[in-house]
Amino acid sequence: MFENLALGFASFADPMVWAAVFFGAFAGYLIGAIPGLGPSLGIALLIPFTYGMDPVVSIVGLVALYVAAEYGGAISAILINSPGTAAAVATAWDGYPLTKSGRAGEALTVSIVSSGMGIVVSTLFLVATAVPLSEFALKFGPGEYFALALVGLSLVSGLSTGSPVKGAIAMFIGLALATVGLDVQTGVPRFTGGNPDFFEGLPLVPILLGLYALTEVLVMIEDGAAAKTKSAPIKKLLAVPMSTLFGLKTVIARSSLIGYVIGVIPGAGPSIAAFLSYAISKKMSKTPEQFGKGSLEGLSSSEAANNAAVPGSLAPLLALGIPGSATAAVMIGALMVQGIQPGPLLFTKSPEIPYTIFASLWVGVPVMMFLGLAGARVWAKVADIPRPAIAAIVAGICFVGAYASSNSMFPVYVMVAAGLVGYVLRKLDFPLAPVILALVLGEMMEINFRRALITTQGDWAVFYSSPLTGILLAMAALAFLLPAFGALQGFVRKRRAA
Repeated sequence: MFENLALGFASFADPMVWAAVFFGAFAGYLIGAIPGLGPSLGIALLIPFTYGMDPVVSIVGLVALYVAAEYGGAISAILINSPGTAAAVATAWDGYPLTKSGRAGEALTVSIVSSGMGIVVSTLFLVATAVPLSEFALKFGPGEYFALALVGLSLVSGLSTGSPVKGAIAMFIGLALATVGLDVQTGVPRFTGGNPDFFEGLPLVPILLGLYALTEVLVMIEDGAAAKTKSAPIKKLLAVPMSTLFGLKTVIARSSLIGYVIGVIPGAGPSIAAFLSYAISKKMSKTPEQFGKGSLEGLSSSEAANNAAVPGSLAPLLALGIPGSATAAVMIGALMVQGIQPGPLLFTKSPEIPYTIFASLWVGVPVMMFLGLAGARVWAKVADIPRPAIAAIVAGICFVGAYASSNSMFPVYVMVAAGLVGYVLRKLDFPLAPVILALVLGEMMEINFRRALITTQGDWAVFYSSPLTGILLAMAALAFLLPAFGALQGFVRKRRAA
């Protein structure tokens, strides 16, 4: 392990890797500070520009963007009470009251230090658990891989925000899209309409751009300039005594652990980590009455947890090939564009990729903290940019990126179609994450399902004869049924009340 970690740190001998860290962190802050945007959209926009780049350089840049954008949402949450990401909602509860009391600089300093330490601690857990998890997964056969993919899908649909039924429907839309193209075993075209452009399946990058970026553009156009905000002035940015920061060490350590554990669970993500950590910190605090009124403990617990969830979401992605969050699902697309297949074989075939990611999470923290503190006043002004201007810029990047993915108009058409579908789903309150996750995991599930039956000559016992496969399938069944049972209980209560 230590030799491979040394290999990861050795990647930083290349100046391009350092440039990728700085650029990714800068772009992440820029995107995260704009309310309504977020790391998923940022990574989707950046993927087309990674074509032809060295895989290590591109992945390091995307990871830096992921981390910085996750924190960037705290800037607008603290200064204008408009969280840039869903995970920063809990940050606004104490961050904005601090701003109103003239302590914006103190709030920003505590938030970024807590975020950085959360990443450092969580990455330690990632290094300790990812490799054993991948070694365990190397023992998997096609039956186990099918069951594992099913577990990933079931958890995501069950943990989607809003209606579990809508989450399941969104997942099935993604699975349907995954069947387009040539049959992986027989070579027979499926749902292609005779168009050769569809033979290789739906291109992932244009769909990512459409569902996340173009959908957001359409929403911004609909909203117009209605959501005008004005950032608050920042005073005494670094005026936080070390004793104050040191006094938050227990909160940061506890919140980092919570964030990592929640991040590992597919579909949970930074938002749940932040809310859970905030609630636990409030219960364990000696001054719970200050929470929601400008508590540094509350601010620190939210930021440490939601940023610690980032390395947590990378653990199942790297070790098992299953994303731990919607943004991690987009990261899978970025890896696949570079010809890298996430999963247990990644640690043996291309160890430089996961270990460079580990190293970049540690190396990127000082860079992120420096850019965050030095440019805080700039990031605060980013939130003042008119929404129509942001929509125009993002739309331009979408069209250029989609066309550049294969130098043809076909990906542009796919992106526009995906954007329109995504907009309709957003208006109907359908989550978009299950669509992407199902599209990514659908092929893995189908291939291993059919491979398992072929290797056993059609014997279905392969799916229950192995104890591990049985356990995974039982977990998937529970993850599917529990949300449905909860929805049924809610329906019965409404009927009784009526």
